[in-house]
Amino acid sequence: MEFESVQVPSPEAGSRGDGTIVSVEFEVFGQVQGLLTGCYFTKYCKELCEKLAVGGWIKNSKAGTIVGKIQGTRNNIDHIIQWLARTGSPGCKISKLELSKWEFMTKQEFKSFSVRF
Repeated sequence: MEFESVQVPSPEAGSRGDGTIVSVEFEVFGQVQGLLTGCYFTKYCKELCEKLAVGGWIKNSKAGTIVGKIQGTRNNIDHIIQWLARTGSPGCKISKLELSKWEFMTKQEFKSFSVRF
């Protein structure tokens, strides 16, 4: 499997604790959509985010990628990023993950995780 390295910005000095809340938008490229692939990427991502108390949303884009936004503790967001970049759902083939709009937050705006259409 080939993928581009994921660039995760370092948190500000002294803010790496479990309580640091971050937000980031993402786009996953590869064979990650469709009933024919049977990968159900959005479903598996939603389940993992709910398990880790990560809020936000995810959806299939018209371009054939998966896009979304995740918010939660830095450690949990790092876990989701690694899943998005390397693991994904059964049957998917991830080629690249792009991250954008990193923010440090005082509290999560999204309390739950949803699949958008």
